[in-house]
Amino acid sequence: MEFLRPASWREALEAKAAHPDATPIAGGTDVMVEINFDHRRPSTLLDLTGVPELTGWSEEGGELRIGAGLPYTNLINELGDRVPGLAIASRTVGSPQIRNRGTLGGNLGSASPAGDGHPPLLASDARIEVESVRGKRLIPATEFFTGVKRNALAEDELIAAVHIAPATGAQQFSKVGTRNAMVIAVCTFAIALHPDRKQVGTGIGSAAPTPLRALAAEEFLSAELDWEQRRPLEESVARRFGELVAQAASPIDDVRGTADYRRHALAVMARRTLSWVWNDHCSGRQECA
Repeated sequence: MEFLRPASWREALEAKAAHPDATPIAGGTDVMVEINFDHRRPSTLLDLTGVPELTGWSEEGGELRIGAGLPYTNLINELGDRVPGLAIASRTVGSPQIRNRGTLGGNLGSASPAGDGHPPLLASDARIEVESVRGKRLIPATEFFTGVKRNALAEDELIAAVHIAPATGAQQFSKVGTRNAMVIAVCTFAIALHPDRKQVGTGIGSAAPTPLRALAAEEFLSAELDWEQRRPLEESVARRFGELVAQAASPIDDVRGTADYRRHALAVMARRTLSWVWNDHCSGRQECA
């Protein structure tokens, strides 16, 4: 196995161009597990831990640019108030030791349907910045996942950063598993309110070949919520929202849960997270009438 360790982003791009089959590694929380269990034997490892350009974040044009190598712990501590949904999801990723090493870029690179960071990115209309020696491009999160553990990266591209707008409304994330963290999710759900444009964003994880949005549920709820007067949420609206979220999924039976259970759990999580964000929205200015 060949081991490459570039010291800059430019060196990393050049190494990937010269070795398109190289497997990038940052925190190593996915790749090293696969190697240790002999589930994967890459011909070349491209170690990105020495690339300083990947480990920070900045605010540009009203958007946050989160480096692909920023550990989850830093994301939670430094950006939790600006991207609360993503921070909540990040807290459920493994143990504190894993969160100190694991990165959002690594989560995206593995493109697992069960990746905890993916649903909040979908709910917030995030974009993934990828780059090669040929140039860079921004891929909407909705177009990034192309299949089970497959993504839209070209063979010479690396993930540079995530572009995401700071929250303008309440956000939530919910996960079903045998534990709250240190476990692969049975299913996950994220919701984000965008009161500035009177829209709702959603994200579903571990209930389809790829993470996905519940578009019909978003359209329904965006039209039903009383954005201005902030009246209490009607039970029928919450129930229908949960049904539409469950219908958007296409889960399978596996060792973690059945398809029927996943649909049921998604409906419950959708209703619960909706009640949480709507209560937060109401209390942001006044009590619900």
